[in-house]
Amino acid sequence: MNKIKVLLVDDEPVLAAIIKESLEMREFTVHIALNGIDGWNQFKELRPDICVIDVVLPRKDGFALVSEIRLVDENVPVMFLTARSETENVIRGLEAGADDYMKKPFSMEELVLRLKVLLRRRSYGFNTRLDPSEEIKIGRYVFNARRLELSWNREIIQLSQREAELLQLLIDVKNSLLDRKTALIKLWGKDDFFSARSMDVYITRIRKYFRPDTSVEIVNIRGKGYSLLEHS
Repeated sequence: MNKIKVLLVDDEPVLAAIIKESLEMREFTVHIALNGIDGWNQFKELRPDICVIDVVLPRKDGFALVSEIRLVDENVPVMFLTARSETENVIRGLEAGADDYMKKPFSMEELVLRLKVLLRRRSYGFNTRLDPSEEIKIGRYVFNARRLELSWNREIIQLSQREAELLQLLIDVKNSLLDRKTALIKLWGKDDFFSARSMDVYITRIRKYFRPDTSVEIVNIRGKGYSLLEHS
């Protein structure tokens, strides 16, 4: 059985060694980088299955590193593991492209559980009612859930797995309400601050994709959720 390849980027060598030892007692193999530049180089060389990255790093901080990773890989799961859990840092991490944000100190059991959840989500994707060849028209756009594509006028936007999941939920209740809590439980498995802010970031991204088409609008129903409106 192939072990899950983890890239761990943390400038605390003792902590990194402890995490490595603990994870490698399970089904993981861990590669350590002690700064952001080395982290980027190892990412390009290793193509890990999942990344665990600190925010405060020498030579290149975690936000910059994750932003670079997202330029070449939209779907590899990325978790921030850091002592910096202020609201502005959580939001900045989400905007950079992180999938989860875990505060130090932490329990190894929780870390392993979160890694498995992120990996399971990537491996199995999400269930839709679409046939692989089936497409949905939204305004001027065409959405293909299986291929994670949103296309219009010969331009193809490659969506991340999470963007496609959220867009599918919005389409399923088009011109009606997508309940915020329901969406959070379905996609993130929990209704907490991090998950809610993460969903807000993904909604903002999807809005930007549809911006050229004024017939499509995603509105925030304050305190309740979102609605994908298609105007005739």
